[in-house]
Amino acid sequence: MRVIPYAAAIVMVAGPAAAQASDPAARTVQSLDDALIATMKAGASAGMKGRMAKIGPAIDTAFDVPLMTRLAIGPSWTSIGATDQQALVAAFRRMTIAQYADNFDGFSGQSFVIQPNVETRGGDKLVRTTLKDPKGDDVAIAYRLRPSGGGWKIIDVFYKNSISQIATRRSDFAAILQKGGAKALIAHLNALAAKAGG
Repeated sequence: MRVIPYAAAIVMVAGPAAAQASDPAARTVQSLDDALIATMKAGASAGMKGRMAKIGPAIDTAFDVPLMTRLAIGPSWTSIGATDQQALVAAFRRMTIAQYADNFDGFSGQSFVIQPNVETRGGDKLVRTTLKDPKGDDVAIAYRLRPSGGGWKIIDVFYKNSISQIATRRSDFAAILQKGGAKALIAHLNALAAKAGG
């Protein structure tokens, strides 16, 4: 397992929760956690494609990828044509799955603990977790979730409870959109996925 600082919000190792999550938002995070552990245990024997196939459905279930794409792009989303919007969501999804599969490539005893107190932030919920790594320091990771399709889906991730994945991506995406528009950003997302091996 490897941790890339920039992508830490989407590549941190997860493990079995200390107890069954009772809050529906926490259950979303716990389900993702279980899938990540399964992906890690599949490791090198599954190969990159095998790990992508294993983690992909869990990402679709746990994350609101269309909303995350829109939030990461920001106000300029409304000026992008429908076809390019669809392509951006697909590329964002592909990148996310590829980066997870690339980084969750082995298991060495990590565990992921969900804090029992789920915070309410307006209409959203914040689920705080802690990465327990026997080889290093504990790392705090918080997930922001919003109601979607009768359940709760992740819309942002905060590494060390402070670095927003969406804010980081919006900063990175803005320059690309300004220079080359939506098609340049689609190509950038696809390139990130390819770099990860997806």
